[in-house]
Amino acid sequence: MLAQDPNFVAPEIEWWHLSPILTLVGGALLLLLVGALTPRWPKGLYGLVTMLTAILAGVFALLQWSDIDDNGPSTIVDGALAYDHLTLFLTMTICAALVLVALVTIDELAIAGKDAPEMYAMFLVAATGGIVMASANDMIVLFLGLETLSLALYVLAASYRTPESQESGLKYFVLGGFASAVFLYGIALVYGGTQSTNISEIAASFTTNVSLEGDSTLVLAGLALLIVGLGFKVAAVPFHVWSPDVYQGAPNQVTAFMASVGKAAAFAAMLRVLLVALPFQRDDWRPVIWVLAVLSLVIGSLLAAVQTDVKRMLAYSSVSHAGFILVGVEAAGHAGPNSGMESVVEYLLFYSVLTIGSFAVVAVVAHSNGGDTSISAFNGLARRRPAVTLALTVFLLAQAGVPFTTGFVAKFGVIQAAVDVNSYAIGIIAMLSAVIAAFMYLRIMVSAWLTTDDTDTPKEQVPFSTALAVGVAAVFTVVVGIFPEWLLEAAESVAIYAR
Repeated sequence: MLAQDPNFVAPEIEWWHLSPILTLVGGALLLLLVGALTPRWPKGLYGLVTMLTAILAGVFALLQWSDIDDNGPSTIVDGALAYDHLTLFLTMTICAALVLVALVTIDELAIAGKDAPEMYAMFLVAATGGIVMASANDMIVLFLGLETLSLALYVLAASYRTPESQESGLKYFVLGGFASAVFLYGIALVYGGTQSTNISEIAASFTTNVSLEGDSTLVLAGLALLIVGLGFKVAAVPFHVWSPDVYQGAPNQVTAFMASVGKAAAFAAMLRVLLVALPFQRDDWRPVIWVLAVLSLVIGSLLAAVQTDVKRMLAYSSVSHAGFILVGVEAAGHAGPNSGMESVVEYLLFYSVLTIGSFAVVAVVAHSNGGDTSISAFNGLARRRPAVTLALTVFLLAQAGVPFTTGFVAKFGVIQAAVDVNSYAIGIIAMLSAVIAAFMYLRIMVSAWLTTDDTDTPKEQVPFSTALAVGVAAVFTVVVGIFPEWLLEAAESVAIYAR
């Protein structure tokens, strides 16, 4: 019918700008279609195709970086998507995380005897949804990306036929569906107050239509619901209750994917909604973000310190890390130029690599201990696998914010952003929370290095792909932690985004 309408003008499609998304979608379709029509592929080939697809998508994003340097940011597909450095930086972050997760998945599925293309295809679909969230310039497009990511994660969390995995998927589905409904209701209310779902038009509506009575009640109510929905997706307190059970019950590689790609995409959506669509409401949403950041920092650190299961420790640690990232979001909400947004995207990249490496080591230990991920399973790990223990120590020290690691650069960045806008209180709370969280990381290191174990404990098997993922993550953590300038310079340009 649209094609027959003489007034209908089809939007211009910038295929080159969409190449990272199209590459990931093509890889998912290739795995599903060819995988279904051909005999089982050789071990690791599904994962290799996934890695090559993610690398190709990341290269396409990198090749477009200079185009934005030359011509500036813009919107594409009739204003539905943003084409800017923020989109490309987060696209490369998601692709890098996907490569590492695919490496871990190759060995995880081989050990479980479940080598098949479906999980890899779901990873590619979820990554596509994450990139759409990062690039969305329309609330409806953002919601479509959110649901694409979420539905794939629900399936991935429940992908193993074990009670723990099934429970994880069910809990995530029920609570995630509720959060999505709240988020969609928030979009509807914002539309009611601004008469648009386009992010650029929403922001423009507050410059062209000035109300002497203040912001529309519908806009403020919608803003509140949007923050609730996004708070769930980033696992910020008090919307974090799903994360410990889901992280613990999901397969190890899926947990790593949720903690990296899932969190990066959710914070990308938060940046688009709060800083691009609703910057004129900063005085309304910034205090809420301040409270969420403080609660996540304090409660996440305290609860992580008292856990006895390492996966649950890392789950509560991710809540604490969400608090640190929210510190950067709160700083970015202050008027005038500041480093809040760039500190957020730096943190998302560094944390994604850290958390995947950490969960990869957890997977290695779990497979040699009948799936046990309690802290006692790490006793004496240094005697059995010194190289793996050294890599784990690097990841834990980085998450604690020790200098010469990417974790220090990330935490220093968000705290400095808060100090630059005179948010001294939240900066001090963040530093104190880092000290509390360090106790949890120290517990794991003491268990691995200093606690003696049963001499009959079998030596952990470290498959090649997992060892490669751990090694790459550890080297990145140290090298970029010592020489971070090139990445910091790249992140500086994300604050110039498409409107």
